[in-house]
Amino acid sequence: MSYQILSLDAVAEYLHLTADDVAQRVKRNEIPHQMRGRRIVFSKEEIDLWASQRLLRLPGQRLTEYHRKTTRGTREMLPRQTLLPEMIQPAFIAPALPAKTKSSVLHELVALAGRTGRLNNPQDLLASLEAREALCSTGMPGGFALLHPRVPEPYLFESSFIVLGRTVQEIHFGAPDGQPTNLFFLICCQDDRLHLHTLARICLLAQKTAILGQLRQSPDAPSMHAALLAAEEEALAEKA
Repeated sequence: MSYQILSLDAVAEYLHLTADDVAQRVKRNEIPHQMRGRRIVFSKEEIDLWASQRLLRLPGQRLTEYHRKTTRGTREMLPRQTLLPEMIQPAFIAPALPAKTKSSVLHELVALAGRTGRLNNPQDLLASLEAREALCSTGMPGGFALLHPRVPEPYLFESSFIVLGRTVQEIHFGAPDGQPTNLFFLICCQDDRLHLHTLARICLLAQKTAILGQLRQSPDAPSMHAALLAAEEEALAEKA
């Protein structure tokens, strides 16, 4: 994995913030950065980790506002406001994963990702997921997790996609509320900005709709897929 250094303007574009927003966060020491002489620079790996941790914990209105910014930032990449129809299909959903541990969840989700035909390197994806979870769990309050590589690496994927696994048995995955998890989204994006927008979109659905309960009650992959698409339409209509 290459070690990348980003400028303040590049970080602002990636995070869907203004340069002034980033500069204020630097001033308050709220964002990881380094000084090279008088120049402020940022490690790409540190920014990726900071961004995903911050995003996964944004409360309601702040998440809505950030989602609005990521929507504007990815408009040229997405033919419509919805993104789930392009990223997930019923075949990308496993409604009865047998996994009973964190490690087995990661292995089974990577295997599911391999069956999409969009994954180029399963071994590297698994290693990146393990490294990301070692830093901080992607488990969320409410019994779901948003797994993603430690650093988005375009070479891993033919195109961006999401897989979703529902485990038969709840697993203690390290969620901040201490509760077990049984819904596991694996987000695989080629583009950095789309990666953050996808995280924001799924968090928004979890906060603004009843999708988590619907996914748990749905009998099969097609009904889970239909519930996801309907929830996205609902959340976007409310936001509009």
